[in-house]
Order: sequence, then C-alpha cells, then structure tokens
Amino acid sequence: MSAGRLGWRTALVVVVVVIAVVAAMVVIAGTRPESPAPRPAGSEPTVGTTETGPTDLELAVFGSPEEIAAYQDVVDAYNEESTASRVSLLTYPTAEELASALREGEISPSLYLLSREDLADTLDNERNVPLLDLLDARGLNIGDDYSRDSVSAFSADDDLQCMPYASSPMVMYLNTDLVDFDAMAQRGLPVPEREHAGWSLDQFRAAAEFASSPRRGVRGVYIEPTLEGLAPFVLSGGGDVFNDTASPTSLALGEDDSTDAIRRTLEVLRDPQLTLSSEQLERRSGLDWFEAGKVGMVAGYRDLTPELREVTGLTFDVMPMPSLGSTDTVGQLLGVCLGATGDQTSIGRAADFLVYLVSDEAVSRVAETGYLQPTNLQVAFSEAFLQLGLPPAHAGVFTDTLRDINLMPLIDDYDEVEALVGPQVRQLFTRPVLDDLDARLDAIDERSRQLLDPTLVTESPSESDASGASDASGGSDASGGSTGG
Repeated sequence: MSAGRLGWRTALVVVVVVIAVVAAMVVIAGTRPESPAPRPAGSEPTVGTTETGPTDLELAVFGSPEEIAAYQDVVDAYNEESTASRVSLLTYPTAEELASALREGEISPSLYLLSREDLADTLDNERNVPLLDLLDARGLNIGDDYSRDSVSAFSADDDLQCMPYASSPMVMYLNTDLVDFDAMAQRGLPVPEREHAGWSLDQFRAAAEFASSPRRGVRGVYIEPTLEGLAPFVLSGGGDVFNDTASPTSLALGEDDSTDAIRRTLEVLRDPQLTLSSEQLERRSGLDWFEAGKVGMVAGYRDLTPELREVTGLTFDVMPMPSLGSTDTVGQLLGVCLGATGDQTSIGRAADFLVYLVSDEAVSRVAETGYLQPTNLQVAFSEAFLQLGLPPAHAGVFTDTLRDINLMPLIDDYDEVEALVGPQVRQLFTRPVLDDLDARLDAIDERSRQLLDPTLVTESPSESDASGASDASGGSDASGGSTGG
C-alpha cells in the first residue's frame, strides 16, 4: 500500500516538473531568435537559399558554336531555378586556348572544363578545389553512374580533383563505300568475325588493301605520324608509351614489346600503296582526303562525328582500333574543375551548380550536339548520345571501348614531349628507307629524357642539335649520344 502511494506521488511530481519545464521553454523561445536548421558539416547553402544574396559564378568552356549554345541552354535553365547563384559563360574555341588562359592567369572562373593532360599542371599550381567532401555533402554518389577508370583519371592525392565529364576513345572511322566488309567476305578476305566488335591487324591491313586504288588516287588508311597516333598500336601490342605509369623519366618505345608492336604496325602504315604520300599531304591533310572520298580509314575521336555528318556524299561508320593482341587504346578525357577562388560560400554554390551540370538532363543537352561523349554512363547509353538513325550506324563502338582507354601518366609537359620527339616519330612513317628501327626508337626515348628525367643535366630542347630533329639515325643520334646522353 505504501509502495502504491509512493508511485502515485512520484508520478505527480514528474508531471508537475514537465509542465514547468515546457512553460519555461515557451517563455525562452519567445525571447530568442530562431536558430537555423543544422547543415551537414562542410556543406554550403544550396540552390534556392538567399542567406547572402545571389552569388555570381563563371563557367569557362570550349567547343563548337553548337556546343557553346548547349552550354548556354544549361546555364539558362539553372539560372531560372536558382535564387542563390547567377551563372555566366566564358567561351573559347579549343581546349588549348582555355587551358592557356587559365595558366596565364587571364581568367579565374568558378568552374572550368579541363583536359586530363592539363591536370598535373593544374594541381601543381593549385588552381582547383578537391571535390569529394563537397560532393558527399550534396549526396552525389559518383560510383553509380561513372566507371572506376574515369574517376581514377581525375583523382590524385586520395581525392577527386575534377569531376569526370567526357571520355572518348580513339576509334577508326571508315568510309563504308571503300571499306565494304560484305564485299570483302565474298572475296574470301579476312573480315571481323563479329560486326564492328573488333578486328586484328591482319584484318585491318586487308581492309586497307581492299580500299586502296592507286590508279584512282585512293589510299586505304591514314594515321597521323605522331606519338598520339602511334600510341594505340604500341599499347595494343603489349608495349608501353612511357617507362613508368606514375613518374616516367622517358618514353619506352625502344623496349622489346613496344619495338615489336611498332615494327608490325609500320609494315602497314609505311606501305606506299596503302597510305598517303608526302606530296599528297602537302596539298591537303589526311582528314581532308578522307572527306573527299580518297582515303578509306582515319583514326579519330567522337568530336569528329558532326564534321563528317556535314560532308555531302560521305558514308561512314566506326570500328575499334585494330588489335595487336589486346584492345587497349588512348582517349580524350575531359573534367569539370572548381576554381580555387572565392570564399567558402561561393565555392559551395559553385559545387551546387556542378551537381546540376553533370546531371543526366544537363549532360544530355550537350551530348545531343554530337560532339561530346559523356562519361555519365546513363547518358552514354541513351539516345541523346547514340543518336540512332544518324551516322555512324555503330555508335555503340564508342561506349563499348570506353573500358579500353589506357591512362597516360600525369605529367606537366606531355605536349612538349610530343613536340620534342615529333620530327623523329614522323620519320618512322615517312623516311623512304627505315634502316635500324631499334636504334631510332632508342634515340627517341633518349631524347624524351630532356623533359622527363629530372636527374638529366643537358641543354634545353630548343638548343639541342638539329640532327636529332632531322635524322634520328644520323651520326651520334642513332645511339642517342647527342640527344640527352
């Protein structure tokens, strides 16, 4: 009985205390300003907030007039919905011009497009803001719609440095009036076993021979005589372009697997019956000859497609690059970076816009122009990119070969390396007599050390002797003695 009374009295006391506390809280609440809702750690105001008024943001892009118009549509759609930010465009014709403006400090945009080959210089000069925390705070799970390779391409220092945006593998464009697989099969010539799924170097050569007609001035294939043009064949043959994937000190064209792949490739690409002569190339470019219906095949990326669609009478399709053992190729990779300018609020609002910029809707609008191959897999497999009914008929080749892109090392001076060894690489394709291939490739590797090897003390590339540029096998250049040794 006493226990029951104690429980009743205790309950009464609790009720009285609760009522008193609630009443006190009401009084206090009436005398204090309302606190804002908690925000995830590290996040900033999102679209629609007006804590500090609209923030002016700039997006720097490059591309054709059609692409620029698409980016403007994306910006306009965002500005219509956002009360937190106003986005404007800075536009450039090419990636190189945009990258130059960034390097020279001519612009400091809130967001900008960046080719992966310019990522190392961007990181070295701290022109970007890492993204993982910003994207996590905004609920963007990049693991769902982006391949691991595309994320790795723009990652460094255990963070995502720029958002993967476009990824285009190098493929082979075919003039289907000149390269007719059905007609080749009827003649018993080697053709791909599965339509446009892949082909060997022998099948590639057969197609070049089938397309060639020296009497009519038609050649089977043209590949740019550059390091980039040669790279897919080297990689596919089991070789390496650089001697290290992380911190290269030279090219690796003179290594055994690379040399073997190059030798096999040049047997096709140096054949005067199959490729354009120097005289022809002096009159017009290899691409111009292709568009004129005088070359059966050229290598290129997705951004070539709209240009070819405009050529009257040209029928074309695409194939993967020929395989010398594997399907490895190279690619054009594009990211969107946040500029390292402004306060935390402006960076946060730039991140808000970035989330919209890489959304399915926004990426689809740009992909519809035909130039851009989106890294966003949902859009890459959609009608916005594949564009069924328009050439190329086998646009799926672009998406199917994304996984075959081989990432080059992140180095500051890839373009400089290409320019430095360019004359020697061109001679591999064009010199009438290619005597000692091994020595020539070793000389190219040695020359590349002038830019890649930090321990090498030598003259600057612009001061190096002209013999290295004019004749990779002449004199001491053949052994690399005067090209950086």
